Amino acid sequence: MRLVIISGRSGSGKSSALQLLEDEGYNCIDNLPTSLLPELVKRVEEQPPGEEARLALGVDARNLWQDIKQAPRVIESLRASGIKCDVIFLDAREPVLVQRFSETRRKHPLSNDCTHLLEALNKEKELLTPISAIADMVIDTSNLSLHELRGLMKSRVVGDKSEGMAILFQSFGFKYGVPVDADLIFDLRCLPNPYWQPALKEKTGLDPEVAEFLQAHPETSKMQTDIANFLDNWLPFYQKSNRSYTCISVGCTGGRHRSVYMVEQLAQIFAKKFNNVQIRHREQQK
Repeated sequence: MRLVIISGRSGSGKSSALQLLEDEGYNCIDNLPTSLLPELVKRVEEQPPGEEARLALGVDARNLWQDIKQAPRVIESLRASGIKCDVIFLDAREPVLVQRFSETRRKHPLSNDCTHLLEALNKEKELLTPISAIADMVIDTSNLSLHELRGLMKSRVVGDKSEGMAILFQSFGFKYGVPVDADLIFDLRCLPNPYWQPALKEKTGLDPEVAEFLQAHPETSKMQTDIANFLDNWLPFYQKSNRSYTCISVGCTGGRHRSVYMVEQLAQIFAKKFNNVQIRHREQQK
């Protein structure tokens, strides 16, 4: 049986994620108390043999606090019984969440006459800490359209039929904030910056001219070697801990030159060692 639990703050895209899973053949239930999950799993497993049963559950701030608090224990118990369970937590930067509520004119489930939207979002984040703390994958949807979110969910959750751990190499710009979905972060701001070369300013790390500039500086190859050696040493331990996903984020100032180049190089190296290696250039999607 395959079980996926979708959680996150309101406005982060949970409904869209659940809808994608439903379209892919999952039986989806939103806002079911996790205390009832073991009984539900038992009933699903009692169905006649056939294709692998697939169940998706939405958990958010509408669930009772006591129910959210005991969710980690329930999930660990299910995993101990042999159930493959992935916990996906969606989030976004607060200004983005506020804008989404403004555009849709929806009411936050925790807001009322005494609690304005920002207070409700902060309270929700605190309430969901037990879930976010055990998440196998955290997705920052701040810069994702609904189409991109569905595509990301499909590639990293639904479409991953290979054995082993899925690895996402992600470039980003520190000036736009550190990605909340990062498991490991590497800072390239100490490397020579192509941005200050007039001929390279408008190009990206995908362009050969930028690659040539960076490769001409020995510190670039040394940084690449050090990062690759670190990942070679430690990714097997991440995999042994039964992680399904690892997000490796590489940042520079603007997220368009150095980090993009390095992500491409690292992904090329580790695609020979892992079956499921993906690339995302966060700032290229703006």
